[in-house]
Formats: sequence, structure tokens, C-alpha cells
Amino acid sequence: MRLRSVPLGVVALLGLLIVVIALTASARSFAARSDIPAWLQAHVGDGDGQIAQVVLERARALYLKKVGQGAVKNPCYFAMDATRPGDMGNGVLGRRYYVICEAEQSFRAISSGHGSGRNLKGVVNFANGKRCAKNFGNALDSSLTAGGAYMTGEAKTSFKGYYRTGAKQDAVLLRTFIQFDGEGEAANARQRVIGGHAARLLRGMCLRKSPNSSYADHDGYVPFGKLVDYAGGRSNGCTSWSPVDAGQIIAMVKNNPTTLYIYPESRDIAAVAKAGAYWNASCLKEIGTPKFWPRKMLEPIIAQYSKDHPAPPPQPLPICKGS
Repeated sequence: MRLRSVPLGVVALLGLLIVVIALTASARSFAARSDIPAWLQAHVGDGDGQIAQVVLERARALYLKKVGQGAVKNPCYFAMDATRPGDMGNGVLGRRYYVICEAEQSFRAISSGHGSGRNLKGVVNFANGKRCAKNFGNALDSSLTAGGAYMTGEAKTSFKGYYRTGAKQDAVLLRTFIQFDGEGEAANARQRVIGGHAARLLRGMCLRKSPNSSYADHDGYVPFGKLVDYAGGRSNGCTSWSPVDAGQIIAMVKNNPTTLYIYPESRDIAAVAKAGAYWNASCLKEIGTPKFWPRKMLEPIIAQYSKDHPAPPPQPLPICKGS
């Protein structure tokens, strides 16, 4: 009996050791695959201002790939999670655009708009609400966000007009646009004029006499309007930031390109219907099933709609009252 019990005990002990060794090896293997530093991993989560694991992994992989290719020397890179809410309510904006600078161990989450989409009345509706995006796509003139890999390109600053800042005090609105170049489904970003800029524009435009302005036309008039900050709203498919954040981001990438990864891609949207992909829980509950509109399907519809509903000819701006 004693001779039989010893081998059985040894076998049991060896079996336990094998399991422990296997688990340890598995843990080490996982750690080797996920080399995200601990300080950055601490920002992973589902809360506002945190980043989802899959978004961080893809954004980091894209950045390291471009650094390895010599295409990027910028110490920082960007990511955006367009499945998260853009509006948290009570005037609070959702922080879903991420600025990551690993060299200085810096992680910052800011707000950003998502594509508004469009409602082609009587034909098809792929419009998005302000809080959560349901529709995504890469079709020209769709005003939809397309997920995927991007690189920041050149900066172009445009004069938009004048606006009133105080009693008889005016200011010039100059808005800088950072062009994006995409890959894969986002490869037509330049054709779509997709990029990043401050969420500011002028509405209610009219022409005011100001012959001394360097922006005056040949008759001495300049465009004048009401400044609108739409940081809490939607975009035409671009990433739009608050004026303060836009200034900081533009300064980071001007003449120093970096990467931007936007989640979700069409594969993620297809997988979420099968409960196989990450999606922000609160937005998924609100929108139901998200949808990706591929350009091959949507562009002919948009083109036909534009043909059937031609835009009225552009009208000259009216002269401002009292000008």
C-alpha cells in the first residue's frame, strides 16, 4: 500500500506543477504580446475620459508601425472612439478623443464631434443624433464618420469673416484645417475633405463696408456674421474640437505629422450585431444596431438625389443693415 500511494501522490503533485507552469507561461506570453506600459494601461476603461482596450491597442500599433517606417517622428499620437457619447447632458461634453504622448507619459481625453450624416427625405435616412452616432460610412458627401487609420497632413488656414466681440469691437475668424490622409476604407479622406478643425463657424452672414480691411473685396466689403461654437454638436465627418483644444492639437501636428486611429471600422460594426465587438454600452442601448454605409452603395444614391433635388443657385450675401 505504501509503495502504491507514493507514486499517486507524486503524480498528483506533478500534475499540479504542470498546471501552474502552464498558467505562468500563458500569463507571460500574454504580457509579451501586450507591451502597453503600466501608466498607460491605467487609463483603460469604460468611463468618461478613459480609453477602451481595443481602441488603444489599434491606435498604438498604427503609431508604432508608422514610426518604424520613418513616416512619423512626432512623440504623440491620437485616437478617437466614435461609439462613445458626444454629449453627456447638462452642458457636459463626452471626452472621446485621445492625445497620447508616451515619451512624457501624458494621456489626455478631450471632446470631439462625430459625423452628422444626412436625411435624404423620401429616399434614405442615415442621419445621426448629437449624443450618439448610429450611422458610419465613407461615401462622398455623406457627412459620415469613417473609422480606420489616418495620418495628419498639411495645415490650411482660411479667412471666414468678421464677428462682433463687444460694443463696436470686431474680430476676425481664421480657422485652421488639418487635412487627414486615410488608409483602407478611409483612403478617400482627402477626396472627402476629411480632417480636423475647431468647432466654430459664422452664421447669418452679410456684407459690411470696411475698405481698410486687408480681407475686403474689390468693392470694399467684408463678410460679417454671428460666431457659433458647435463643440457640442456634429460635424460633416471631420473631427471637430473646442477652440482651445484645436489650437493645442494643431500646434502639435503642424509640419510634424502623426497618426490618428478612429474606432469603429466597418468590421467592428458588422461584428457588434453578433455581440462580437466592443461598443459603448450606453450608446448601443440608445441607437440599437449601428450601420456602416459603404461608398459603393451610398454614393450613387446621393448622386441621384442631388440630381433630382438640385441646389438653388448661390445668392450674393446681403448688405448688413446700417453698413
